[in-house]
Amino acid sequence: MDPLLLLKAVVLGFVEGFTEFLPISSTGHLILTADLLDFNDERGKLFQIVIQTGAILAVCWEYRAKIGSVVSGLHSDRMAQRFAINLIIAFLPLAILGLLFGKDIKAHLFQPIPVALAFILGGVFILWAERRQHTIRIQSVDDLTWQDALKLGFAQAFALIPGTSRSGATIIGGLFFGLSRRAATEFSFFLAIPTLIVAGAYELWNERALLSFDDLGMWAAGFVSAFISAFLCVRWLLRYISNHDFTIFAWYRIVFGLVVLATAYGGVVDWTNP
Repeated sequence: MDPLLLLKAVVLGFVEGFTEFLPISSTGHLILTADLLDFNDERGKLFQIVIQTGAILAVCWEYRAKIGSVVSGLHSDRMAQRFAINLIIAFLPLAILGLLFGKDIKAHLFQPIPVALAFILGGVFILWAERRQHTIRIQSVDDLTWQDALKLGFAQAFALIPGTSRSGATIIGGLFFGLSRRAATEFSFFLAIPTLIVAGAYELWNERALLSFDDLGMWAAGFVSAFISAFLCVRWLLRYISNHDFTIFAWYRIVFGLVVLATAYGGVVDWTNP
């Protein structure tokens, strides 16, 4: 195993884990980081998508009691059944739209400049959302109806645009639809489980020709670093939202996006052109 390639895998794994569940777009950060590391070929793009599964395992571990109770109660517990159905309903919009438009989006928008623009626009949207008056009608993920789940699913579908942020779209959409910050955040965690596992498996199957046994160390390093960083990030975010809003993430997105654009058009960094 090439030590440099192993280092790139670790760096990308940490980037994935620290950004997956924050409203700042893990895909956008991975695209930009991979571009800087010169690991943005087809093999690198496959790696970026599939290591998201490592971050998902951190959520599964953090919420193992909740997941276990849902799974064990599927045959008899109405609340567990409703929770599972809501996840399926919320997953469908992104899955269907991804199948229809995923290839075109990957071909044209998985580039640094479109990602930077999405960062900025997403930041402005979060600022606008945080300045609205919030009317909370749903305190817990267990209180969601199937109509709420469907609306959250369509909100998540905006994340097909790289740089938008899957968690950000779901969380901010949740605030618009009357969820508390904790309910919106936790549902984005749970919704990530089927979304990212299916996306990773689908991409892995389609691009299986790129897989090599020699890359096993690279995959392992990326998974482990993504798991560790995601676990730390999830716990931190749950504490953070108990006393703060998402404004800081909005400003981070705007500043970061402007920096990418400035370095690109100023010739400071040779970002890949769309």
